[in-house]
Amino acid sequence: MKTVLSYDGRFTGFLTCVFATYEEKLEVVDIQPEQKASKLLFSDLQNIITDEAKAARVAIAINRKCSASGRRNLYRAFLSEEPGIELIMLKYLQYVFESNQKVDADFSHSAVLKISKMAKKVAREKHRMEAFVRFKLTKDLLYFASIEPDFNVLPLIQEHFRKRYSNQKWIIYDFKRNYGLYFDLQEIKEIAIDFNRHFNYNTNNIAVFSEKEIEFQQLWKEYFTSTNIASRKNLKLHLQHVPRRYWKHLSEKSLLHN
Repeated sequence: MKTVLSYDGRFTGFLTCVFATYEEKLEVVDIQPEQKASKLLFSDLQNIITDEAKAARVAIAINRKCSASGRRNLYRAFLSEEPGIELIMLKYLQYVFESNQKVDADFSHSAVLKISKMAKKVAREKHRMEAFVRFKLTKDLLYFASIEPDFNVLPLIQEHFRKRYSNQKWIIYDFKRNYGLYFDLQEIKEIAIDFNRHFNYNTNNIAVFSEKEIEFQQLWKEYFTSTNIASRKNLKLHLQHVPRRYWKHLSEKSLLHN
């Protein structure tokens, strides 16, 4: 029977789906996160409950059959949240498991090629976020940054910021996915905040941010404006390096439009 699987949206949940595919000898035609699958009408929809032990067994098999780059590409592709990526990942793993040698670099296979291409897109977004994150000091002496990346790259950038800002408390919050990372000087925790619907994270709100921070932002605005040479402006080239979709989270951009 052709089956559609639903899962909780976590990577371990996906690995449990892979385990169920083999354990129950399923012919899987799609894998969907629960919130998306609930909107679809499938007579053969099967909900897979995440099982850490089963997921671990699949992870061990992946570690044995895939190279380090292959494992990295698989996880990055998952973080892309691209519609249908789970089924491509399943086909990728089926090809890997059925082969007697490492084939995660065999780009003649469509699933391997698609995973590699998607992983590269996620990697580019990761590097952009590491460059474009802008922290602002709150009244609670906590550094806060807002992002809305194309892909779910928070898990990939957390180590970069933990090392770079190890002596200060910070939050990087993904408003597109409504969750963030909080570093308390000891460890990084995943958090979700119920923001007031009128909260604007791009303005210098005196009720949220410290007075020194607001003064600094104003000085930064004046510096940025004074060093901007209109005659040498190349918007096309600038957009290649700093796409417009990131501007509202960049202090030097948002300030110019406040």
